[in-house]
Amino acid sequence: MQTDQKMGLQDLKNDWILNYPAPMIIAGPCSAESEAQMLETAKRIKESSPEVSVFRAGIWKPRTKPNGFEGVGVIGLNWLKKVKEEYGFKTATEVANAHHVFAALEADVDILWIGARSTVNPFTVQEIAVALRGTDKPILVKNPVNPDLALWIGAMERLLGQGIENIGAIHRGFSSYQKTKYRNTPNWQIALDFKNQFPNIPVFVDPSHICGNRTGLAAVTQEALNVGYQGAIIETHCNPDAAWSDASQQITPEVLGDMIHKLQVRTPGISGYENDLEKHRTLISDIDFQLINLLSQRMKVAEKIGSIKKQNNIAIFQPERWKVITDYAAAKASETGMSQDFIEKVFKAIHEESIEVQNNIMIDKL
Repeated sequence: MQTDQKMGLQDLKNDWILNYPAPMIIAGPCSAESEAQMLETAKRIKESSPEVSVFRAGIWKPRTKPNGFEGVGVIGLNWLKKVKEEYGFKTATEVANAHHVFAALEADVDILWIGARSTVNPFTVQEIAVALRGTDKPILVKNPVNPDLALWIGAMERLLGQGIENIGAIHRGFSSYQKTKYRNTPNWQIALDFKNQFPNIPVFVDPSHICGNRTGLAAVTQEALNVGYQGAIIETHCNPDAAWSDASQQITPEVLGDMIHKLQVRTPGISGYENDLEKHRTLISDIDFQLINLLSQRMKVAEKIGSIKKQNNIAIFQPERWKVITDYAAAKASETGMSQDFIEKVFKAIHEESIEVQNNIMIDKL
């Protein structure tokens, strides 16, 4: 039966998560490759990581470019069934269209998620929502690839419009044109804005897709738990180096177990001010990271300007350009309500470093 239209996301109880250990850990390979690979991975997760309650595997894989491995398809659902039967895990997979939904529901997959490439397209989300109409299975929604909070919320509202009330969110980071240490930059502010608006909707971190490598997984997962996330979805493979997709970001079950055992779970409500401090410190770290990357990009542009000046025998310091910069900085300080003196100091330091970078270019080319 369709949900009352007056009901909003903030009204959902989401009691479904109470059936799982806290934090709720979802683990398994990026892609289902073979029955043997699935069963070996599940067996080793069970042995090394008893905290894991849900086994995940990609059955259909949306790829950036054609002609790559796009998943084994429906046959992989039988392997998920066998994992459930032999090792007692709940199971989870991604669905990207109505066909996927019907097949996954028929195979009794316990948890479905909508991927970032799907969330960005309201037509796709609506198709999936209609196919899922009325299900009581938990449906998780990954943030869209681009940093758009409204799209993320809108996708969940489409599910609610079809009577789906067991909903969760997955924070998997956001695409960026600039290369950074992250595959997808966290932009914690967007995810925390979502949590603040809908504290009743469980949020999971996907450190595998945020990092794109194995080295940062523990740190990102811990950051998420520090700010009140309810769980994590971590790509785990019996032989990560030989994985058919996203090999660099998958870990072995044994590494997963060690990582989980070292995580510290923050208990909400005991030290409220400490939780608030953690949230704001995480945001500051995120902003600082973005600042450093922007400054790095600015200095690379300064290097190119230095090369042009060298080639054309132009002086490094251009007084009229410095005046343009200081005037612009003063105007922006006024607009944002920041101290003009502070902004001028920052821009002076940046300008001096730019001159130093250009001077080095000149010297290198002598």
